[in-house]
Amino acid sequence: MRTWKPGFPISVGLTLGVLQHGAGDPCHRRDVDGAVWRTSRLDSGPVTYRIRQDTVRQVTAQAWGPGADELLAHLPELLGSGDDPESFDPRVEIAQRAHARLRGLRIPRTGRVLESLVPAVLEQRIVGLDAFAAWRRIVTKFGDVPPGPAPAGMRLAPTPEIWQEIPTWDWHQAGIEQRKASTIALAASYAGRLETAARTSEPAEVYRMLTALPGVGVWTAAEVGHSALGDADAPPIGDYHLPALLGEALGDGTPVPHEECEAFLEPWRPHRYRLVRLLELTPGARRERRGPRMSRLDYRAI
Repeated sequence: MRTWKPGFPISVGLTLGVLQHGAGDPCHRRDVDGAVWRTSRLDSGPVTYRIRQDTVRQVTAQAWGPGADELLAHLPELLGSGDDPESFDPRVEIAQRAHARLRGLRIPRTGRVLESLVPAVLEQRIVGLDAFAAWRRIVTKFGDVPPGPAPAGMRLAPTPEIWQEIPTWDWHQAGIEQRKASTIALAASYAGRLETAARTSEPAEVYRMLTALPGVGVWTAAEVGHSALGDADAPPIGDYHLPALLGEALGDGTPVPHEECEAFLEPWRPHRYRLVRLLELTPGARRERRGPRMSRLDYRAI
């Protein structure tokens, strides 16, 4: 067990919420009291951990399994101790209000690249509900029972070796197209190098390694950046919803063209992801959607 008093406001739920992939994520649970349970595979082994919000400036973590000591040692980093929200210049009123209201939001750094990369690949160009369901199915079937008193139904995500061995039929039954399955298997074969780079290199080098993999583009690398690497400047360029979010919250109400989103966000560097995250968490930042939405496609029926 470890109690940490960071000296700045922190919200466990807001900070770790970005790591959850759907309400039924088998690697993430939230107690009725707000405490967050997660499972992970660390260098020292698998771990189950529970982080409780004691006060706005104090949290207590418990951990079980071979990776427990490592998890507790890196608790501050996980919860964004390396983040610097104080240097963020909101520039506009809506961002200023959100930044003040969500003072406990930090950008987490898990240090686990594959843990973030696999669900990001699953979420490429697909409705979120379908991607979350696919993640839940595949992790539940091929993941391991986690150590300690984890809530019922929680699982450890598969090892890199297992990700490479999942049969084509099981990917199909989980609703995952073969292209994504191949990308995940290839990425898993480089897991050791990617995890080492996350510990020893600047984010730019990790992004270079990621985008060198077929099937991993800028958006997917950014999803890894703002969770595994703690990068507050990793905006989701290419996200289906980003043009409307920026245009409605910060522009003239019309979507920003996809090819212009990166330039539009430039004034908020090096906090471009923080800005997007604040807007995502702000009621009213986007109008109610009434137009066409991304179509759903069940690959299990193909």
